[in-house]
Amino acid sequence: MKLYGGIDLHSNNCVLVLIDEEDRVVYERRLRNDLALILRELGPYRKKLTGLVVESTYNWYWLVDGLMEAGFGVRLANTAAIKQYEGLKHTDDRHDAGYLKEHATR
Repeated sequence: MKLYGGIDLHSNNCVLVLIDEEDRVVYERRLRNDLALILRELGPYRKKLTGLVVESTYNWYWLVDGLMEAGFGVRLANTAAIKQYEGLKHTDDRHDAGYLKEHATR
């Protein structure tokens, strides 16, 4: 089964959500912005992970660069440019990260 991931990135933490092909959440956690920690958390899901989308905030580069260097397929999302993002009913980090995963393979 394929997995898709979204990372809602903030200044000192991020919310990582992994969802399967049937939109079931398989993993969801707020993590401190530490590349080694994030890579360790992604480790068990690596073989099934089809793609990750990271929110393009001002501090995205360290995370995207680190994930790419580790061999993950990563896309950067400009959430201001994703039209549907404006109409979300829920605006918390969990829903943001879950929505970002929709763009993991586009």
